[in-house]
Amino acid sequence: MSAAPDPAMAGTKISLQYILDLLMGAGILSAKDARKLMPMTAPGTLGKIHPLVYVSEQGMQDQRTEGDLITMDVLMQVLSEATGQALYRIDPLKINVGSIAEVMSLAFAQRHKILAVDVNDEDVVIASIEPFVDSWMSNLEHVVRKPIRRVLTDPRDIDRFTKEFYSMARSVRGARDRGVEGTDVGNLEQLVEVGTKGEPDANDQHIVNIVDWLLGYAFEQRASDIHIEPRRGVGNVRFRIDGVLNHVYELPGDVGAAVTSRFKILGRMDVAEKRRPQDGRMKTRNPEGNEIELRLSTLPTAFGEKLVMRIFDPDVLLKSFAELGLANEDLKRWHAMTESGNGIVLVTGPTGSGKTTTLYSTLRQLATSEVNVCTIEDPIEMVEASFNQTQVQASLGLDFAAGVRTLLRQDPDIIMIGEIRDLETAEMAIQAALTGHLVISTLHTNDSPRAITRLLELGVPSYLIKATLRGVMAQRLVRILCKECKVEDTVDADAWAQMVQPFKVGLPKKIYGPVGCKYCRDSGYFGRQGLYEVLVLSDEVQELIKDHTEVDSIRHRALKEGMRTLRLSGAARVAAGETTIAEVLRVAPRMGQ
Repeated sequence: MSAAPDPAMAGTKISLQYILDLLMGAGILSAKDARKLMPMTAPGTLGKIHPLVYVSEQGMQDQRTEGDLITMDVLMQVLSEATGQALYRIDPLKINVGSIAEVMSLAFAQRHKILAVDVNDEDVVIASIEPFVDSWMSNLEHVVRKPIRRVLTDPRDIDRFTKEFYSMARSVRGARDRGVEGTDVGNLEQLVEVGTKGEPDANDQHIVNIVDWLLGYAFEQRASDIHIEPRRGVGNVRFRIDGVLNHVYELPGDVGAAVTSRFKILGRMDVAEKRRPQDGRMKTRNPEGNEIELRLSTLPTAFGEKLVMRIFDPDVLLKSFAELGLANEDLKRWHAMTESGNGIVLVTGPTGSGKTTTLYSTLRQLATSEVNVCTIEDPIEMVEASFNQTQVQASLGLDFAAGVRTLLRQDPDIIMIGEIRDLETAEMAIQAALTGHLVISTLHTNDSPRAITRLLELGVPSYLIKATLRGVMAQRLVRILCKECKVEDTVDADAWAQMVQPFKVGLPKKIYGPVGCKYCRDSGYFGRQGLYEVLVLSDEVQELIKDHTEVDSIRHRALKEGMRTLRLSGAARVAAGETTIAEVLRVAPRMGQ
């Protein structure tokens, strides 16, 4: 329970001595450690360093728990309890930068070390690092004409986000001031004509700053995709993080169009063409200095061009199967299929289920100096020096089937086909497999057994499937619980039964649930890994493949031979404390669907 704030501290800034007294009073800091810091309590000794930042960087032992240090989180919690002000973690994805920058000037915010973090109908939430200083409150309340609710925030975040938010808001305002406000129209042709007259210049420094800001935040927040979506009068910016879209920013419509044009320039696309879809690529570096590749795609919509950028981190290619979540018996089965030297191996699943990552990680391990690895892709997702990669170009007559036909004359050992979409491509893959090559490709099916019936539906004869198909792996991506904040949870017996049915798998002794902390952006999850269903075409399974095969018969035979369904794979993850039942049920289909 929070204590009442000390009246003697009213109007004063917190000092190092005050922090030390709080910590010793709470039994967190030992007297011996406090004495080490006493010389720094003299006025002016710390200079511009805030006492909370100074103490958090000393690595002092937390006396309450062996092995734990006094971190900024500990200090903020103690200060919150002493002052009665709630803690607030600034999440840039949840801040309306435009509205908070209008609350006060940058100079006012920096002078008082405060930052508006929320503006709503009831009040304005102000984060500060000096809980006892309130000389600015009456002036600000008069300006905003709303009650002010104060919260405490990490001093380092106040300093960082004050600069970044105001810089972003200034760039948006400057870009708009140089352009002409667009007119709301519902017809695409009219919109293109109007938009070409008055939108800000894509090379304007303000637009460049906005693009840099968006990319920097996307890398920092582990985004896999950036969406810039034109709406009536505005441009919405969203990031996909761990498979879920998050609203980031709302740009004025003309500024959003200029930002899209800037990205098109960087991606070497036709900036003047706004009536047809385009694809492009660009490279940049993340804050750590690593090269990042982005694939750009535009689409004409009712209010302008929609732009989606997929972010490809080259480090994905270096991930081990353990990091992808493929381990134990499933990994042995996968290795047995891919190291057979010839035949077809398929990976199935919907878009965004991690198929490409699995293919690249597999090829990376297979691509030794003794073998020739060739790929035909649409488009090339990631450029890898150890592969010979070719991109589909339908306008030139180079589709998947034509690409495989050409690759067969390139003395390949391993061929990766981005996707088997039609009978012609399937026939070329089978021909490559029959002539002694290993072919790895993808299909869009819900589970492994359905890949066999999908090939039959395409028109591939059953005897050719028997002769060439080595195995199929279906996969999904499931969010992994944040290790910093997950807590033990109760087992929902009904939900567990729904996940493992029709198999009889006992309830685990312990499972965990999400909480949310600053490391996972209060989502409770950090990163994703795969759930896998690996079907090996044994002699028994091959006997079941006929021109009118029932998928259930193949599935039941595979289960008898040790195949785990996607949900059973998820159940193992839940029992290991890595994810939740709800998450598995969200991404993994029920058996037979």
